[in-house]
Amino acid sequence: MKILSVNAGSSSLKFQLYEMPEEKVLISGVFERIGIDGSLYTIKIDGEKFRKVVPLPNHAEAFRLLTEELLERKIVDDLSEIQGVGHRIVQGADLYDKSIVIDEEVLKNIEDLSPLAPLHNPAHAVGIKAAMEAIPNALQVAVFDTSFHQTMKPSEYLYALPYEWYEDYKVRRYGFHGTSHKYVSMKMNEILERNDTKLITCHIGNGGSISAVLNGKCINTSMGFTPAAGLIMGSRAGDIDSTIIPYVMDKTGMSINDINNVLNKKSGVLAISGISSDFRDIEDAAIAGNERSILACEMYANRVVDYIAKYYVQLGGCDAIVFTAGVGENSPFMRKLIIDKLAVLGIKLDEEANNERGKINKISAEDSSSLVYVIPTDEEVMIARDVLSLL
Repeated sequence: MKILSVNAGSSSLKFQLYEMPEEKVLISGVFERIGIDGSLYTIKIDGEKFRKVVPLPNHAEAFRLLTEELLERKIVDDLSEIQGVGHRIVQGADLYDKSIVIDEEVLKNIEDLSPLAPLHNPAHAVGIKAAMEAIPNALQVAVFDTSFHQTMKPSEYLYALPYEWYEDYKVRRYGFHGTSHKYVSMKMNEILERNDTKLITCHIGNGGSISAVLNGKCINTSMGFTPAAGLIMGSRAGDIDSTIIPYVMDKTGMSINDINNVLNKKSGVLAISGISSDFRDIEDAAIAGNERSILACEMYANRVVDYIAKYYVQLGGCDAIVFTAGVGENSPFMRKLIIDKLAVLGIKLDEEANNERGKINKISAEDSSSLVYVIPTDEEVMIARDVLSLL
């Protein structure tokens, strides 16, 4: 049977169409820079890539072009051949600890949770509605990023805030990118040929998070109540002193919505570099000597190192650090910047191995105290597996 996995990020839309249960990929691709100048999409069929530069003002347009490609390239003769569509959903709060078939109530809950994931859940809802309209006979399934992190203890997921805020309003840390953290931690355990492991998984891209995974279960993660917490990201500030918010509101007259928009869409490396929220642009500018881009890279690496060091202590050591996602998989420059800062822990980089791309790759030196791996994430196959199980 054919199952479509859809992974809508804040500025991207990844997809893969599978023949299941063989997990054979019939077509895959990614729509990039959605809502950003220079948008484009790339698709891959039988090893051949096709690239198109097109306006992508929103995720609805990306999904429309996706269904067009499936039909025009004869991947399917009719969209009804697709029996299931799995949607990566960033925020499920504590409503869902596993994947679930989407009905009107689930869709409403996803939309109602948008204030907790303002860059993602609205995009997910648009994709779900478009998929329901385009492929009405397919089973639509929500696969939640928050599910993997439900194994955190209250001592890790609670904030030191009035306890009734948690009881009445569910204010707590949820964590995100769970499907990716779960996939790469499973892969790392396969490589190590054991499950009693201490892993630090680094999903770093335009959005980013780091997780501490003990024996296959998440015990801590850098994102919090929303995906705005933790690392510095493409356009998100990450961790800040909360009193900055009322201070700037008082000085500028900005509303809380104005501030929220700045924290999510006008901060991060975009704000520091003054160039772009895309790390490729910033890295190129840094290598060319642009001082603000160099500063953005340094700040970003420092925040990643902060969390790796914290989880190294919490885990009581580390068998392996895993890099994945856009920056983690594709930036030797940023990986070196991060790993070099971990030398005090005895973690060392194999610079020649670090320059290789596009595969599972050990990049730590032979005398490194912990292994360091690059493992390309595959959230899409995890999504397809969950859809298949529900079908």
